[in-house]
Amino acid sequence: MGSRRKARECALQMLFAADVAETPPEEVVRTYWAELGEAELEDPAREFATRLAAGTLARLEALDERIRSRAEHWRITRMAVVDRNILRLAVYEFLFEPTPRTVAINEALEIARRFSTYEATQFINGILDAIKRDLDEQQPQENLTSIPEDLETEDSSDGESDLDRGNSSQ
Repeated sequence: MGSRRKARECALQMLFAADVAETPPEEVVRTYWAELGEAELEDPAREFATRLAAGTLARLEALDERIRSRAEHWRITRMAVVDRNILRLAVYEFLFEPTPRTVAINEALEIARRFSTYEATQFINGILDAIKRDLDEQQPQENLTSIPEDLETEDSSDGESDLDRGNSSQ
């Protein structure tokens, strides 16, 4: 597993803890790295995980609104804690990180396969793909087929989301 995927998993764990315990972001991050964090995770990956978690927590309302706009008949609070935080993390990455959106979707789906259910993976894929389409219409990403050199080897994606491959739940 690449260090960036591991970093995303760490960020998800921090989001989960913040969501369940309703703990302030700074405390969640500090406690996570002090007690639960991956000791062998290199500094750049640790920084990436912290940036993802803290950034997501700082923008929860806006991220939840984006998700709400595409999660028909679903309230955020009724979603499984893991699923809503995977969605939040991916949407944050869409909006605030240089990661190509399709890579962010694929990474979210791999994490969902590990931490959630098959049905949830399909649900997450559908919502993220719809948000990606909205964002592509509003603000197309520059040609991000190449990831910055320091990130290149970490995200293992062929550039297609599961939805692009025809693995849609719809």
